[in-house]
Amino acid sequence: MLGGAAGDLGALGEDDQRRDSALTGLYGGGGDEAPSGGGKRSAGLGGSSPVLHRWLGDVRTYFPSSVVQVMQRDAVERLGLRQLLLEPELLSSVEPDVSLVGTLVSLSRAIPERTRETARAVVRKVVEDIERRLADRLLAAVHGAIDRSRRTSRPRLSDVDWNRTIRKNLRHYQPDQRTVVVQDLVGNSRRSRQASLRDVILLVDQSGSMAESVVYSAVLGASLASLKAVDTKLVVFDTEVVDLTEQLKDPVDLLFSTQLGGGTDINRAVAYGQSLVRRPTDTVMVLISDLYEGGVARELQRRVRELVQSGVTVVVLLALSDSGTPAYDHELAARLSELGAPAFACTPDRFPDLLATALRREDVAAWAEQSGIPVGR
Repeated sequence: MLGGAAGDLGALGEDDQRRDSALTGLYGGGGDEAPSGGGKRSAGLGGSSPVLHRWLGDVRTYFPSSVVQVMQRDAVERLGLRQLLLEPELLSSVEPDVSLVGTLVSLSRAIPERTRETARAVVRKVVEDIERRLADRLLAAVHGAIDRSRRTSRPRLSDVDWNRTIRKNLRHYQPDQRTVVVQDLVGNSRRSRQASLRDVILLVDQSGSMAESVVYSAVLGASLASLKAVDTKLVVFDTEVVDLTEQLKDPVDLLFSTQLGGGTDINRAVAYGQSLVRRPTDTVMVLISDLYEGGVARELQRRVRELVQSGVTVVVLLALSDSGTPAYDHELAARLSELGAPAFACTPDRFPDLLATALRREDVAAWAEQSGIPVGR
């Protein structure tokens, strides 16, 4: 039971007062002073770096990581603190997350030299976290999808899958000899070293609203690029188209090569992607965009129709992020889905299964619907 009048900070302990100050410093609540660990309640974080640095320290101390990330994001958006985040002492105090990386990438050309290495360290920490969460799952899903179509009943001895072979021959188990008589071998045909088995083309909208999608695309694209069985291209676009495939070895460098913001010409990007197609039936093209087309929507639809009819598997992701489905052009999403290019939002943890489905040339729209993801609407 709380004692005293509502809003009486005297009834709170020191830790609760600092929590209250951190919250009211961001969201308001009366008073004129900046948060300082006690005293009057505030309605702002003030303009000085020491005050913001102390506030960042308080929110990391008194709130869980998930809450800290939301508060930091709100502070940047509500209070216009982007420039303060370009100071190295502040960047070293923040809780890194994908949203912060998007902010830093969007400000990359304005980051002063003394802050650049700190900014890169923050971005690399988030990139490595994403890789730990998703890279192994992505690689396993892709290998599984490609290898499934390459199984053979006459493998070389070095290519025998002994676990599957034993399971298939259990019916030939000889109790007296306590052994399995192998009548059927299961294995994989040897992979050609001359060419990749599948081509994956990622076309990523780098308009400001797609910041998180750009971050995840860079990391997942770099993971895919490490696979010899998949030839991966990554292209970012706004009104211009930039092929960043050569930078896939380092997703941090790749991210700082993007330029978040600006207009959008999806048709131009898809035209470039179409020029990269060498083997249509062995190609998956993933367009990641909210579909607010600044170019020619009718021409975009024509190109997508041509790609699908040629055998390319085309998937449209309205977002590749944990933030849910963004605002997007519902009419264009529905039309592309009708053309055979299903359009839906996807969280990063589902992307490995999505890509595996596409690589197996299975019905991506059916996979999405079975996963509870609405398509094209």
